[in-house]
Amino acid sequence: MPADRSEALPAARRPHRLAGGQPGLLEPGASTDPYRLRLYRILRTDFPLGYDPGLGAWLLSRYADVALALTDPRFTGYPRDGAPRGPVPAPLGLCRGSLVCTPLPGSGTDPVPGSTPATASAVERAAYVLARRIAGRDQADLVAEFCRWLPAGLSSPELNAPFRTGGGTADCARHTGLRERALASFLANMLDDPDLLAAVAGGAGPGAGPGSEAGTGMLLGRAWTETLRRDPPVQIVLRRTRTEVRVSGGTLPAGAPVACLIGAAGRDPARFAAPDRFDPLRADADPLLTGPAGCPAALLGRLEAEHGLRALLTAMPGIRWADGFRPASSGVLTRGPRTLLVRPS
Repeated sequence: MPADRSEALPAARRPHRLAGGQPGLLEPGASTDPYRLRLYRILRTDFPLGYDPGLGAWLLSRYADVALALTDPRFTGYPRDGAPRGPVPAPLGLCRGSLVCTPLPGSGTDPVPGSTPATASAVERAAYVLARRIAGRDQADLVAEFCRWLPAGLSSPELNAPFRTGGGTADCARHTGLRERALASFLANMLDDPDLLAAVAGGAGPGAGPGSEAGTGMLLGRAWTETLRRDPPVQIVLRRTRTEVRVSGGTLPAGAPVACLIGAAGRDPARFAAPDRFDPLRADADPLLTGPAGCPAALLGRLEAEHGLRALLTAMPGIRWADGFRPASSGVLTRGPRTLLVRPS
């Protein structure tokens, strides 16, 4: 595994503090990198429950508290009350919680449960077309030339036909910005680990048997889940209390807006071993942070990640980072790499 991208930072750089010493979530500098600024760490350790006036909500940063807010019926949606109330997790990650969007039934046979052969084929075709277009370049930006175009090209009514529910096309499947960020984070994590890339390429390459391909699909699925834990595209999910709720840092009042810091919870050392490390094989993986099972946007996102990486490795077996480039993410509400410079061969 590659070395951890730790949160360590020289003491001169600290997140801006509000009155009382609590870090300000929307204060200058916080959106650059809340991980390396220790913002999430400080909140988890010293301010597990605090009010952020800029966001207008109480902050929950520990995994146990965030999990409670996402699943307990004492919490509901905010600003509207139509979001699920336990035990179904609240909308998060790629799911927007549309009132006309319902989870798809799992097929039980597809590598990605709930997907259809037609949808998977459409994603695969689009991924290979985009990969071949950049295969001959000396250098390419995967965000601008791949991650942005793959979700956008898959938002047509024809492709979304399998996701029609309640008389309308699934709203969350039409919004592609979050899937772009999730795909970029997934590719960044995979390209950072040559051993993982070799395992994927070997299991899906020429001569690989059905068992190898199935094993590769399982590995990619775990890598996708790990990406949504370690680098979630949505860092904050808003909820509202229906009654007083006791959490680890105190008591939330009834009717209070609550900001669940998904980015902080996903790297809580009380829940995850070596939380900053990208490890698809970790024994403490948790599907809670991937969002509701069967959400059309989540299903499309996983298909785009799996077929996208396979297409890139097929068209560009020697793909690697451009000389001197290191991926960097930004954002504190939504987050992902803005650029992924690679040498295709």
